[in-house]
Amino acid sequence: MPRFSVVVPTHDAPGRLPDCLDSISGQAFADVELIAVVSSPEGLCASIVAAHADRDPRIKVVHSPAGDGLPGARNAGIAGAQGEYLLFLDGDDTLVPGALGILDARLAESGEPDLLLFDHERVHWFNGGMGATLGRLWQDAPTGAFPVEQHPALPDVRVPAWSGVYRRDFLDRHELAFVPGMFTDTVWSVLTTLQAERIALLDRICVRHLLRRQGSRNHLPGLHHMDLLDQFDLVMRRTAELKPDPAVLDRVFHQLVSGVLKTAASPRRLPGTAARRQYFRRATRLYRQHRPAGYRRPGGSVGVQHTLLASGSYASFSALRGTKRQLGRVARSVGRCLRRLRKRSGNPYRAFLRRPVDENLAVFSSYWGRGYTCNPAAIHAAARRLAPHIKTVFLVTEAHAEQMPDDVESVVIGSARYWEVMATAKYTFNNVNFEMSVKKRPDTVHVQTQHGTPLKRMGVDLVEYPAAAAAVGPLGKLLQRVDRWDFNISSNHHSTEVWERAYPGAYESLDVGYPRNDAFYTSTVEDVAAIRRRLGVPEGRVAVLYAPTHRDYRTDFLPQLDLVAFCRALGDEFVVLLRAHHSYEGSAGLEGMLRSGALIDVTAHRSPEEVCLAADALITDYSSVMFDYANLDRPVVVHADDWDIYRETRGVYFDLLATPPGPVARTQDELTRIFRSGEWQGETAARLRDAFRQRFCEFDDGLAAERVVRRVLLGEPAEALPPVVPLRERVPAPAAARVLHR
Repeated sequence: MPRFSVVVPTHDAPGRLPDCLDSISGQAFADVELIAVVSSPEGLCASIVAAHADRDPRIKVVHSPAGDGLPGARNAGIAGAQGEYLLFLDGDDTLVPGALGILDARLAESGEPDLLLFDHERVHWFNGGMGATLGRLWQDAPTGAFPVEQHPALPDVRVPAWSGVYRRDFLDRHELAFVPGMFTDTVWSVLTTLQAERIALLDRICVRHLLRRQGSRNHLPGLHHMDLLDQFDLVMRRTAELKPDPAVLDRVFHQLVSGVLKTAASPRRLPGTAARRQYFRRATRLYRQHRPAGYRRPGGSVGVQHTLLASGSYASFSALRGTKRQLGRVARSVGRCLRRLRKRSGNPYRAFLRRPVDENLAVFSSYWGRGYTCNPAAIHAAARRLAPHIKTVFLVTEAHAEQMPDDVESVVIGSARYWEVMATAKYTFNNVNFEMSVKKRPDTVHVQTQHGTPLKRMGVDLVEYPAAAAAVGPLGKLLQRVDRWDFNISSNHHSTEVWERAYPGAYESLDVGYPRNDAFYTSTVEDVAAIRRRLGVPEGRVAVLYAPTHRDYRTDFLPQLDLVAFCRALGDEFVVLLRAHHSYEGSAGLEGMLRSGALIDVTAHRSPEEVCLAADALITDYSSVMFDYANLDRPVVVHADDWDIYRETRGVYFDLLATPPGPVARTQDELTRIFRSGEWQGETAARLRDAFRQRFCEFDDGLAAERVVRRVLLGEPAEALPPVVPLRERVPAPAAARVLHR
């Protein structure tokens, strides 16, 4: 029997789950089992758990339906646990280093109590740790183990389940379990404390609890706040059955009523006056039913609230709590009027916003209007095929308008028609973000398509990298844009985890693959040959795509290679296709580049997918094109001459040089040798590429655009979408040149 069982419900926490699991597995005190509770064996969280379980046999997986929520998951974990003591962690919490050893020592020191309460630190998703939380428990506390009557700070309804260690036979003896519904920790905290014969305390932070940007559901608006009254009723009935000391009963009642009053005084928590009145009426009945004999109401304004609740005076209670809010509303109203007066101008957008939303209008945009490209273009094409009832328009800058396909309706950004469609469209798709002046109307749907798998740090993860963060702009505005997302597309589990951390929001992750990469599985030999002819690739030559990424420590494009010398060294068998980062499109740095039969500049070509299809091999540094190109199962070589600088100035999510998609060159001479020797297409290169594809080509199978259309525009449930074709069964478009081992 292990000393500890740590129960971790994993649902809806993929971005932080690896840190949680590592914090347990990495404890120096090793006599522990980790009970990971998953809601589906096929989900992202389940795959993360499985990967950790392969490395650590102490991890045990149990299942609990998502519909059973957190209480059901914890109960499933309790049922599957074998440990002498149980702990609970949420999937985005972590144990501090050395925590289990400290807890083991305190349990032994205090004589193996039924319950050990310890401190935790709330960690703001951006600002970090906020310090110890439960200082009130340590004041005047007994030094050893004690019953609840000996400590005036207990029970405490605000102590969460993950701030305690629970003796397994104690839980079994009293048949303790988490009750269904919201606010389950309130019931758990009171009942475990009241029934524990021996309680001990530890004034040490052992758990760090993440405060998500989305906030706790306990504080979000909704009728789930009615559950608080159910738990109030349950706790008071169960407490009365236990016949505790009158002072203990008074404490429980007082704390529960404080929580009830806090919700009653927060109109935003309960939507609508009718719901708030219903809540208050039931709270009044419960107050009268469960008020302990001889209970003395507190003094001051809190005592007045007790009196009004006991009397059922909702109107008076609302008036008392609403005075300050009313003053604030008046001040805000005046401010809004002044701002409206300042903003009155000729922009038609405000007028268009008064029109009804067009339920069959979808707007698409890529790279700030740079043309018909990337994921939005692929979804647009699929929408026209699968959802013909949807009218589609594509946004474009005036400079790129002439390059749009003839059969695609385009709208110039900034025109009157632009403001009209942005004000009235039901659906919007973008691979970056729309400008801040665009408002998201209720019941409209915005899909963030993304435009690459992240190697470099993104979003809020850039805080520690000032040069890169400056290019992104103010963090607050970025997060306002994220709040407009309803769906966010991902091409692999790595991306899903990163997006959750880098762009915290309430969106649904569409783990469907990148629509733009469908072309890698639907294109034919004839398609590839036609693309090469359009690009001017000489017949019979091996086309090597050179696609370097942007450097945040530079303002212009400067190739990391001496391309003239490199082309000369490769010889007549090869032709190099140069595609600079889109930030440098049309820059002066490219105008003077060598243009000959050995080097072709394809930077301005509309479709990066076509450029990839034309290439027989890829040379890149840290560009996300490597993840897309890997779908083609063609050779990739990494040229990482400034890896250390790039990693320090931009930040990365993993060590590319440790798990590359192919051979790695740190100098131009090494790169030349890799190609001249044939290493670029050898067995080692193929083995590295295969491992890379297993990790990063997870969802790309040629059906991504269809999945997006069916989920978003046709409203099909996620489980009804076409399943992902296994990687081994996919057949990517063949390369044009016959690439042989030398």
